[in-house]
Amino acid sequence: MEAKVVWKGKMSFTGKGESGFDVPLGTDPGVGGDDDGLRPMELIGIGLAGCTAMDVISILNKKKQKVSKFEVLVHAETANEHPKVFTRIEIEYIVSGENIDRSAVERAVELSETKYCPAQAMISKSAVMSHKITIN
Repeated sequence: MEAKVVWKGKMSFTGKGESGFDVPLGTDPGVGGDDDGLRPMELIGIGLAGCTAMDVISILNKKKQKVSKFEVLVHAETANEHPKVFTRIEIEYIVSGENIDRSAVERAVELSETKYCPAQAMISKSAVMSHKITIN
């Protein structure tokens, strides 16, 4: 994988990955930014949520679950001192649909955590991770 950022001035950057999509990166005015883009640590949280979400929805589709709405939320706590790494993360899966089998969702989350999601594998080396499942 290749990724790059290009400085746009002050504390503004544009990030780009191999897929070719641009992502604006920025920070708040309190540290010299213009509040004009995602924070890098937000991208790590989004990447974690996206990684596990893709695993879980793929598995649920294979298990013939009739999912009509699906969200993954990442609730992260960070260290007080620099580097302000994630110290504790709860990944919350919110699944809506018709006759959703809780055990199927639990198994999909477990497989994502233990086998498929590289983001969880990496981040779990430095942060305590937990999971919450809500079925509507």
